[in-house]
Amino acid sequence: MSVAEPRRIVLFRHAKADWPEVPDHERPLAERGRKDAAVAGRKLADTGIPFDLALCSTATRTRETWKLAVQELPHRPKTVYEERLYEASPGELIAVLNETPDDAQNALLIGHNPGVQGLADILAGRSEADAKGGVSREFHPAAFAVLSFTGSWKSLEPGAATLLDYWDPSE
Repeated sequence: MSVAEPRRIVLFRHAKADWPEVPDHERPLAERGRKDAAVAGRKLADTGIPFDLALCSTATRTRETWKLAVQELPHRPKTVYEERLYEASPGELIAVLNETPDDAQNALLIGHNPGVQGLADILAGRSEADAKGGVSREFHPAAFAVLSFTGSWKSLEPGAATLLDYWDPSE
């Protein structure tokens, strides 16, 4: 696999979570979140992207989102549950993605806002000021963005990607 071939990364926000009396990391999905996660999985399958790797936050709501979404994919990619994705900033998310092995052509990251939305904006070359001006969409629960870039995972940096698609269950 050549690093000259475009790579795709999907940034997927966890589905709608419930608010029981548990620590934030342990919050489960709400009923609507369970439904939206399965629909998001079908929409991910519709992209036709053959995912090689899924990086998922260790939070309960992200693991549950992934468990429901992956059932809709034609094949299950290798999944890595990564503690660093929980409450991560866009810079921290880029650092994790920079560690992705180059034999992974297409990756999916299941995480949290505001990090996921910020990362999509930063990778696509939008400044924070642009995002506040309405150029960027809000990442609702279970939404995902499909981005493309060329090069190695180590070369992934702000402005290196192009936004190809965005899906939101509320639209």
